[in-house]
Amino acid sequence: MAKLLFSTWQGELIDNRDKSPEEWSESGFKLPETYYGERDSKAFIGWDGVAIFDEDIDAVELANQYAAQYQEYSEACGRCAPGRWGGKILYDLLDKIARGEGSHDDIAHLKEIGQTMMVTSKCEIGKTVPKPILDLMEYYKEQFDTCIDAQIPSKHYNGDTSYIAKVTAPCTDLCPSHVDIPAYIEGVRDMVFTDSLAATRQTMPLAHTCGRVCPHPCEDACRRANLDEPISIMELKRLGADYETDHGLDWLHPYEPEPIKNDGKKVAVIGAGPAGLTVAYYLGLQGIQVDIFEELPVNGGEVAVGVPEYRMPIDKYNKDIQLVLDLPSVSITNNHRVNAERLKEIEAEYDVTFLGFGTRLSKKVRAKNENQKMGGYWGAIEMLDKVNLWHKYGIGSPASNELKGKTVVCVGGGFTSMDVVRCSIREGAERVIMIYRRDEKTIIRNTTYEEYHEAVEEGVEFIFHSAIEEIFDDGEKITNLKMNMFDLVPDPNGGRAQLVKQEDGDFEIEADYLIPAVSQAADLQLLPKEWDIKLTSWGTILTNGKDYMTSKEGVFAGGDCEYGPMTIVHAVKQARRAASVMGRYLYNGGELTLTDDEIMEDHLERLKVYNKKEKITGWMPGIPRQESEKLGVDERKYTQREVNLGFTGEEAIAEAERCMRCYYLSMVAV
Repeated sequence: MAKLLFSTWQGELIDNRDKSPEEWSESGFKLPETYYGERDSKAFIGWDGVAIFDEDIDAVELANQYAAQYQEYSEACGRCAPGRWGGKILYDLLDKIARGEGSHDDIAHLKEIGQTMMVTSKCEIGKTVPKPILDLMEYYKEQFDTCIDAQIPSKHYNGDTSYIAKVTAPCTDLCPSHVDIPAYIEGVRDMVFTDSLAATRQTMPLAHTCGRVCPHPCEDACRRANLDEPISIMELKRLGADYETDHGLDWLHPYEPEPIKNDGKKVAVIGAGPAGLTVAYYLGLQGIQVDIFEELPVNGGEVAVGVPEYRMPIDKYNKDIQLVLDLPSVSITNNHRVNAERLKEIEAEYDVTFLGFGTRLSKKVRAKNENQKMGGYWGAIEMLDKVNLWHKYGIGSPASNELKGKTVVCVGGGFTSMDVVRCSIREGAERVIMIYRRDEKTIIRNTTYEEYHEAVEEGVEFIFHSAIEEIFDDGEKITNLKMNMFDLVPDPNGGRAQLVKQEDGDFEIEADYLIPAVSQAADLQLLPKEWDIKLTSWGTILTNGKDYMTSKEGVFAGGDCEYGPMTIVHAVKQARRAASVMGRYLYNGGELTLTDDEIMEDHLERLKVYNKKEKITGWMPGIPRQESEKLGVDERKYTQREVNLGFTGEEAIAEAERCMRCYYLSMVAV
């Protein structure tokens, strides 16, 4: 709970200016009272109001600087006359008042222009910028009057206060990688697919991949959902990447890669999955030498050997991988297993080491008589390895040799379990069942509606509110599973509903294979014991979640080994931040620092940009969301062909035109 002097944030009026500290009201929002470290914020101003933390704030200059930041943005946009020219008038008049040359007529003009912009601007940034300025003019009126009546500059005009601004959007904020989503959608709408891809690769190098297998949390923060349905954000992302490779274009980087630095500094990356590739990409763009060490004979980590071909075609993923490996300063060594001794050697040889290995140890279901060596007991990671190494690389043998005509039971509720059951269908299993302790709504939230719906279409059976109590075998292999059923009982105190076992709900399932996909763990044996690297209570590598350095100086970590099994977009988020910090760490004498942009990202994540209660006006509702063509059920059940065929050009443009371009401007005074 932030404690502050004054706030109008999201309609929550708090005014503690004439109260004693013990009488102060608190805010229900996580406003950035502290900017970073020991630096306090003087004020925060943004799309939904203003918050003041320092009684010495110069409200006139705060409004002026906010208008100046918007003026810079609106010049770059230029699509909307009220937004662009209104923003210029706001800044000109506020600067005039702030330097002691304004009049009360200017105040009246500011109010008129502000109200006009809020009604007529085409995008949200133009509509929302006047809001906090008008709040300051109303609640800090005496400061504006002083500047006008005495014809003197505001008290801190051209002073030493720093004003740090960031443009965001609700979807961008909730995207773990903070991709500039409105920009890449705009590129699709304008049919300039290179612009679309350039916007994506600023923070997400794996555009092919994340345009296909991302759980798209961004869509949960799409303001279009307050009007009708969210934009199909994920499916629009793949268009720029597909355009690049389908037309044989040169790699489009967010900026021209720097020449290889010849200063001897180099970075080691353990693991060539999404986290390791992302670190290598953003450091490689800076010309820093990066050497990746990968245990598998193929590149791409768990996405390559764990995510099925029908969801993520390997030729598309390989394009993302090649984008990274084609950087002159990046190299990779495959079939290179790193153990504790080898890791010590690498750490001694390199200036910085990044641990990006995955979680490839399947956890047990914790049933009676559970034995991982029992016939028919098959860990999800091992099963998916076999399926994908065969179909993608021709390595090994078909999993249909084991699964055809069999009954497969999978325990889980996430993406891995979905991959297991849908692959089992494709490998010819006669009956495929997923056991899940929670309900249908939760499994959709854990994965996506599309994943669940397509699995049901393909014939997967789901038994919800259930768990395996005991595993039966004939001495060699599994024969039956004893099941418990549960009721979901609401918590009277408003907490998470509890599962209560049904007294007469037990039953048995005949099964040939049990595939646990409840979770995975990282193999931490490669960490030297003498390093004494701190771990979380979940058995993952502990960092502070900001700069991603471990308790071992110069050793960073990100992705599954730091957080546990996560999505690709989360792994990219951590790795991009780690790469940014590592680059400065190498050349700033080992100092750990964050950029202002990264600090603001963290503040906005805590504050939350999306307001699901907001009433949307000024846009036509009821425009249907475009649905891309999917491979027919009868065809896809027996092949590894990609299920989602993507949008046609007309569908993509129609969907992109639904985007309301919801940019917001925020700023902190420090």
